[in-house]
Amino acid sequence: MDDRTLRMTRRSFVRSSAAAIGMMSAPAFVGCMSAAKRPTWRAGDPFQLGVAAGTPSADGFVLWTRLAPEPLCADPARPGGMSGGPVPVEYEVASSPDFRNILRSGIGVADPEFAYSVHVELTGLDPGRTYWYRFMSGDALSRAGCAVTAPSPGALVDRLRFGFVSCSNYEHGYFSAYRHLADEHPDLVLFLGDYIYEYLDSRPGTVRRHSDDSVARDLRTYRNRYAQYRQDPDLQRLHAEATALLTWDDHEVQNDYANEWSQTFDAPEAFLVRRAAAYQAFYEHMPLRRRSRPSGRCRSDRRCRSRRG
Repeated sequence: MDDRTLRMTRRSFVRSSAAAIGMMSAPAFVGCMSAAKRPTWRAGDPFQLGVAAGTPSADGFVLWTRLAPEPLCADPARPGGMSGGPVPVEYEVASSPDFRNILRSGIGVADPEFAYSVHVELTGLDPGRTYWYRFMSGDALSRAGCAVTAPSPGALVDRLRFGFVSCSNYEHGYFSAYRHLADEHPDLVLFLGDYIYEYLDSRPGTVRRHSDDSVARDLRTYRNRYAQYRQDPDLQRLHAEATALLTWDDHEVQNDYANEWSQTFDAPEAFLVRRAAAYQAFYEHMPLRRRSRPSGRCRSDRRCRSRRG
């Protein structure tokens, strides 16, 4: 979404925010929306999964966050502890980390169909430049993030620092490599797949246990697996400090799967339901453009659709 399309006055923001909150059947807010007093998040910090920027172009990138005051909520009807209708989320883009010079501001939408994730597609920025960004919702303020636009096509670049990462199993250890990569201040980080691992490791020596103490196989458990990884402080810091390009490998769905074929020889019709859930959870947790939305989407843990082929 273009931030210029979403720009509005404080008064119109108040109206739209109040309308969205009014649609929530079990709102996470308490208090009343007004220009003088913002609502309070009573369920906890909604930005516990951090922020990210990715898929850069020469004039912009995608900003991401997800509202999740209860990141590992066990209720499939309340992803991240959220319920009800869309929630407006403000964003600001600045020329410096102190946010004294705001270059862009607008309203994103935390979409309940995609676990209250926010994907803001920015355009019109300068090429090869560093920007800082943050999100706000009610009385909650996200951590600040940093992102770099791509160089102009054909431009001569003196230096481009990038790193690549893959195969990060939460159960096998801590993510100190992410911290060390962030310390090197790369312009771009390539996530080459196996961002999560779907299985449980029953072998001795496991350092940390995976979410739900179960294999991820439906929309709720895939969402919780990503939420668990996104709470890791080193991974969260890397996303906040470096622009990302991302793809998946096999463990985002199941080890060694191929198209509709499961490693465990599940019926293709059943496995496609699982694959649709995994693809949707991937989109919900990554700074991807709208065109990257999966063609098959899960309406609930019990009813998913996916195209074969």
